[in-house]
Amino acid sequence: MLRRRFLTLLTIVLLIGIPAGYLVISANQSRDSGIDKERESSPVGLQDNWPSQMKRRVFEVPIPSEAWSVAYYETSNWKTSRLYVQFTTTAGGLDTYLADSGGSRAGLKPGRVSVSGRDSDIVGWNFVPTQRWAGASISNEGPRPTRDITVDLTDPAFPRVYVVSTTSP
Repeated sequence: MLRRRFLTLLTIVLLIGIPAGYLVISANQSRDSGIDKERESSPVGLQDNWPSQMKRRVFEVPIPSEAWSVAYYETSNWKTSRLYVQFTTTAGGLDTYLADSGGSRAGLKPGRVSVSGRDSDIVGWNFVPTQRWAGASISNEGPRPTRDITVDLTDPAFPRVYVVSTTSP
């Protein structure tokens, strides 16, 4: 009789207890993964990192390879998506960036900040009047993004570039 009860208890543990324990562990791991993904996809403000190649391609923001202090932030809703990018580069890197973006240094208007106040507030950019600013807006047809580019030319050898690329599906 004792042996039969022991075998019944062992069968219950093997058939019910182990799968139930596995489900609990799996559910916790899945929930933790979702929290990590949510944290990654909803940062508040600029992330000190390069945007992915795919984001740079979709938003047409070709960051020069020699750029540093790169940070980005992406917003998206049903109507528009925006990629905010800032980086520091060399004078040659700025020329390369502008050429790859479909513009040129001649297209930059001195004294112009092309990034709107709304956009600069979202990421915390402060375009103080004591800096040497130059800006341009590059518009495109259809689904291609529009880019507002503002450059801090206070140190012309190492310009700081601020870009807001906006696309509508």
